[in-house]
Amino acid sequence: MKHLTRVKAAAAALLTLTGLLVTGPAQAAPRDALRGSWLHLTVTRGLGAAGPARDALLLCDPPLGHPHAARACAQLAAAGGDIARIPYAHGVFCPMIFAPVTARARGRWHGRPVAFRETYSSACVLRARTGAVFALDR
Repeated sequence: MKHLTRVKAAAAALLTLTGLLVTGPAQAAPRDALRGSWLHLTVTRGLGAAGPARDALLLCDPPLGHPHAARACAQLAAAGGDIARIPYAHGVFCPMIFAPVTARARGRWHGRPVAFRETYSSACVLRARTGAVFALDR
């Protein structure tokens, strides 16, 4: 028997609504349902979108839907919603092993659209540069 937590149910509903928003103006009514700050986050192994991926929906009003939602929302708030402005983690040393990962974020931050895409040389560098935002492992 499957049990959905409120967080998973909310995330599933918002992912569905996000899909409806992409379909075009005929589905315009659900746009009001996605108010506040939210990001659909994806991390893909490799240089493109063809590798294995993990994803999550980060909600920040209140923090939900992400394994580290409260920390990720706090880091985004400190950076004004700009993932590229999250400060590099001090004291983190990543091995020089090339195992690229591509991080993507789409959504809204306090009413402004967010579109972010960056490829990092490894998952370690991704974590050091983006903090908890793309930390999709539990």
